[in-house]
Amino acid sequence: MVEKLRNIAIVGHGDAGKTSLAEVLLFKAGVTNRLGRVEDGNTATDFEPEELKRQISISSGFHQYSWKKHTVNLIDTPGDQNFFSDTKLCMQAADGIVMVVDAIDGVKVQAEQAWEFAKEFNLPCAIFINKLDKDRADFPRTFEDAKGCFENPKPIIMQLPIGLESDFKGVVDLISMKALTYDAEGNAASGDVPADMQETVKNEREALIENITEADDALLERYLDGEPLSDEDIGIALRKGVSSRVFVPVLCGSATKNVGIDLLMDFIMNVMPSPLDRGPRIGTDPDTEKEIERGPDPDAPFSAFIFKTVADPYAGRLTLFKVVSGTLGGDGTFYNVNKRAKERFTQLLRLAGKEQKPLTGAEPGAIVAVAKLKETTTGDTLCADNAKIRFQCAEPLPSVISYAVGAKSKGDEDKVFISLTKLLEEDTALKLTRNSETKEILLSGMGQVHIEATAEKLKRKFNVEVELRTPKVPYKETIKKKVRVQGKHKKQTGGHGQYGDCWIQLEPKPKGEGFEFVDKIVGGVIPKQYIPAVEKGVVEASQKGVLAGFPCIDFRVTLDYGSFHAVDSSEMAFKVAGSLAFKKAAEQAQPVLLEPIMEITIITPDDYMGDIMGDLNGKRGRVLGMDTKGKNQVIKANVPMTEFLTYAPDLRSMTGGRGMFFMEFSHYDEVPAQIAEKIVEEMKNPKDA
Repeated sequence: MVEKLRNIAIVGHGDAGKTSLAEVLLFKAGVTNRLGRVEDGNTATDFEPEELKRQISISSGFHQYSWKKHTVNLIDTPGDQNFFSDTKLCMQAADGIVMVVDAIDGVKVQAEQAWEFAKEFNLPCAIFINKLDKDRADFPRTFEDAKGCFENPKPIIMQLPIGLESDFKGVVDLISMKALTYDAEGNAASGDVPADMQETVKNEREALIENITEADDALLERYLDGEPLSDEDIGIALRKGVSSRVFVPVLCGSATKNVGIDLLMDFIMNVMPSPLDRGPRIGTDPDTEKEIERGPDPDAPFSAFIFKTVADPYAGRLTLFKVVSGTLGGDGTFYNVNKRAKERFTQLLRLAGKEQKPLTGAEPGAIVAVAKLKETTTGDTLCADNAKIRFQCAEPLPSVISYAVGAKSKGDEDKVFISLTKLLEEDTALKLTRNSETKEILLSGMGQVHIEATAEKLKRKFNVEVELRTPKVPYKETIKKKVRVQGKHKKQTGGHGQYGDCWIQLEPKPKGEGFEFVDKIVGGVIPKQYIPAVEKGVVEASQKGVLAGFPCIDFRVTLDYGSFHAVDSSEMAFKVAGSLAFKKAAEQAQPVLLEPIMEITIITPDDYMGDIMGDLNGKRGRVLGMDTKGKNQVIKANVPMTEFLTYAPDLRSMTGGRGMFFMEFSHYDEVPAQIAEKIVEEMKNPKDA
């Protein structure tokens, strides 16, 4: 039943304990018979070899449990910046999130980014302060940190810990006013609030009730008039406030010690919204582009959106989607609006960790998978053929680092490309491009670890090994001076010779204006049929500049004089003449080397500003501006690409993983003379370099 379904994404910064929390929820519900540990590599939602090796989530894990006649779909998302694009895309399938915050280190940058995604998707939230049993755990400080970082909606305390660090043994529930203490097995015993906490508990409960009543004007009025409120009144207002994002309840406990987990499970069941509570999803009519909506009604026409694809070398492509409306059988057909194609499926599946369990059907809100769809990819909409709708899906995060990728074994080039294409379907944060200037195949991703993990997956899944190299920088050349030269090609070899003669004027154009060819021939000194050949010769020669062999840009060539021979002239002869003229002119026109300049946006906590600014200066960066975003600083700068090819690990090292950056091409600029000399020397003597 739709009203008894909960789709919950567990999100937060890496190492906050998200996978451990998912593990204890499954254990508590009886889905697993032992409590797995990340350190032991035996958790239910992290099972890929790359995840076990690094002890982090690389891809979102899916599982399901039942609790007091309710079904909860869990999405355990990555917290590492390298794999956070997957977190964003999978959060779309949730109806609510549990933000896990480490009680030792507090709120970190990926938690803040997940908070922004929740805001973008209008997702109800709860905060679970974890690891209260660890050394240096501090609940009040962590709550204040959350209040400072997560301002809208505001966090409100719903539970208080009993003891901290090694003395942590339970929680006080401010709604029921009961103290729950836990034994070594995680079994709870209910009792009265400890005497030394009674004053604090009383004050925090008053603050909680005041915050909860803000979600219901009538209840707020009754509260202000001094009327007593029942637990049912408070429960209804709490659910309403969470669903409408008026506030965010803060719960606490320890995932590894199984403390406070039963209260969290009750909270998910009683307070977090069902797909029914979330209401209809807005889409567009693919024919008219008018807005239409589909509610979570089992009798409505079928519609769903694809939020993830998994590449399996044996089972083929596995497509994960969330049913928005209507009902789906165990097999059948549906229509892909984006690809304008009908797709047939033979089995409906539910993911339970690494297992795939067959289903006989799915209702609204269900998160299910099908195998071997031919056309369908992440971001597509599936629907009934006679009731078309298209849902807008989130875009993956932009890539921040690129590596040149090549086959380790000769002859494997095609295999590498085909295998990478399959992985790109699975991981939309990866990009595969070919740089036409450097002739390199570039694999771009969210960080060095992201690219390395992809290379490991290629070997494991498709038995293909690749080499990763720092990409070549696509330098260019231009000229700074106006010159006029003659290009003459004359060759006599017996019989017909070759003769082409042209005078060109070469001059610089403003930055970014490209190449222009001007024909100023008068009196037929060069016949019209040969003029395009001169231009072709100039264009071909400009692809390999005179300084270091890089393409020449932003110049104008004016053809103003020349001569021809009635027998020996030909298009080929004038093409060679044009090429010679350009090379001669470029050498005299003060050629300079240009480098690509990137526009960088760096987001970092204030503490690391000095290190980052110093590092930018050392990388020839020019700061364009600074801004404040929450407790983070946002730096915008222009930096040469060559200095930023490996910036992702540098920033991670400087900020302890708390900084992040985005990069896009801005413009080309002149390389300083000293650096240009080195580059020219390297290009002339590549072996020495």
